[in-house]
Amino acid sequence: MTEIGRLALIVAFAIATYSAVASVAGAHLNLPHLRMSARRGALAVFGLATIASIALLYAILSHDFQVSYVYEYSASDMSIPYLVSSFWAGNAGSLLLWAWMLSMFGAVVVYQTRKQNRELAPYVVAVVMIVLAFFLAMVVFVADPFHRMAGVPPEGYGLNPLLENPGMIFHPTTLYVGYVGFTIPFAFAVAALVTGRLNSQWITSTRRWTLFAWLFLGLGNLLGAQWAYVELGWGGYWAWDPIENASFMPWLVATAYLHSVMIQQRRGMLKVWNISLIGLTFVLVLFGTFLTRSGVLSSVHSFGESVLGSYFLAFIVVTIVAFVGLLIYRLPRLKSDNQLDSFVSRESTFLLNNLLLVGIAFAVFFGTVFPLISEWVRGVKITVGPPFFNQVTAPIFLALIVLMGICPLISWRRASRDNLIRNFLRPFVVTAVGTGVFLLAGIRDALVVVTFAMCLFAASTIVFEVVRGVRARHRTNSQNYAAALASLVWRNKPRYGGYIVHIGVILIAVGIVASSMYKVEATATLAPGESMHIGGYTLTYENMSYFPTESREVVTATMSVYDDSGRKVATMTPAKTFHQNYDQGVTEVAIRSTLWEDLYIILAGWESDVAAFSVYVNPLVVWMWIGGGVLLMGTVIAVWPDPRDKRRGLRPSSPATRVEQGGQDEA
Repeated sequence: MTEIGRLALIVAFAIATYSAVASVAGAHLNLPHLRMSARRGALAVFGLATIASIALLYAILSHDFQVSYVYEYSASDMSIPYLVSSFWAGNAGSLLLWAWMLSMFGAVVVYQTRKQNRELAPYVVAVVMIVLAFFLAMVVFVADPFHRMAGVPPEGYGLNPLLENPGMIFHPTTLYVGYVGFTIPFAFAVAALVTGRLNSQWITSTRRWTLFAWLFLGLGNLLGAQWAYVELGWGGYWAWDPIENASFMPWLVATAYLHSVMIQQRRGMLKVWNISLIGLTFVLVLFGTFLTRSGVLSSVHSFGESVLGSYFLAFIVVTIVAFVGLLIYRLPRLKSDNQLDSFVSRESTFLLNNLLLVGIAFAVFFGTVFPLISEWVRGVKITVGPPFFNQVTAPIFLALIVLMGICPLISWRRASRDNLIRNFLRPFVVTAVGTGVFLLAGIRDALVVVTFAMCLFAASTIVFEVVRGVRARHRTNSQNYAAALASLVWRNKPRYGGYIVHIGVILIAVGIVASSMYKVEATATLAPGESMHIGGYTLTYENMSYFPTESREVVTATMSVYDDSGRKVATMTPAKTFHQNYDQGVTEVAIRSTLWEDLYIILAGWESDVAAFSVYVNPLVVWMWIGGGVLLMGTVIAVWPDPRDKRRGLRPSSPATRVEQGGQDEA
């Protein structure tokens, strides 16, 4: 089976290379049969990549430990979900997963462009196949997932214990969907540059692809934060680790693109900026992959040192040179149709939003690569820690929250004085009252008060805008308010889906600020029957238990938790697990979550029956995960197909659609 998988990869690489060349040649020479051959080749590559993936999965599930990859990342006592997740636990398997996902997306694009985008389609297919050929070359020539050893080991080494968590199933796959998904908008942007068709057609064609990739990359980051929170045992969820930063930067730039592209569709402006943003997003995706697989920066998330880094670096350089060359060549055809009429307008707020997002991405990029720069200049790696990132990015994120409240209400082109008063008076009043409530509640930290106030401002602008729309529909159509709300959202899904996304972001921001600024922590060494106090809780250490199994040893401490009134509210069991193939124990955190706060207990160490504990009380953490769910819901609404578009014969974001919705957009 593994030989079939290897052969499938070799043939897939050959066909992907052929399809890239044939697609360009067919378009340039106007040979329809050659273009069709290239499209069929893309479908064949998907089939072959699927065969190779099934072959590796079969080797893992059948415990074929003669395959090096299977031996290194799986064991016979692992459960089925973790056996499946070992597919992407190492370099070779994760690259195969990437190639398979991209081949699947390429097949979807071939299907989508069978009757539309005929001018762009050949070059889109070519770009996808070029990127796919690179990844296939990596698994064929550099990181072979099907390499067989001379002997047959009796047992596999198994997953790193830190990876035996549900996060291993969801976080990498979600992140990869986002990473790989950005190849499609990039391919359309390159196709637009090659063909010179630089109107909004390529943007309209990739709107859902961009939102799809943006959503999964964002959720991947959030799932990674949740995994770190429950598994690493340090009381936090984001440490500005280089690999965390690597997945955060393209998400920031893609967020800027999703906002600024509205200006091009509405006013024909920022054409160079938009196409540059999508190119930068893709380059940052490749850069993040380079960091993960090169080992140039130490990270708990990386695969370690590998020769793959040099190949990825070369591919990044070639991509940048080719894209910038095309962009410069087409600059004369990328002139804006209109100019900025006023700084007090929706266009200017979107532009400022873009500058802030790109500014955060640049600051994160600089802090991430600074150890490399310092090593090149001084010969010593100087690591930039979380204080740098927090101090630089926090004010910018605060400004973004303010803009989140301003952008939906300010007028296009030029906002009048009456428009500003009508739209912002009530949100300002709500914000002022809310700030007073925060102060009366005992919140005195200036950063927290300002952040909560700005979150309240942004949320109130959205609420008032929705209420105004519901009332208008209630008066016009005589619908009850619930039906009016449903109809309003359904008939304007991109707009109100975006509002829901903003609410999700606000909830995440509240969770981050509260848990960062008001975290309470304490340590104690206790004998059975002794207690410690923290944040309104009394924790009594009851006993310690020891559970040996075939492949691991588990040490568990039992703690009874009481509230201020002396009522027992929980029994919590933090633990340490020791695996036979790993010397260092793995922390199993005990967490009690409520809407108000998390009680987070770590078993730090023990001697006989005496145990040491680290305990945290983290306020409002759960609202970060709730915010992620709200963000997911809003994005799904925003990208949901509208049957009216098919009846009109229009694409979802076409100019005619916007004209028909213009009255509501200006409401």
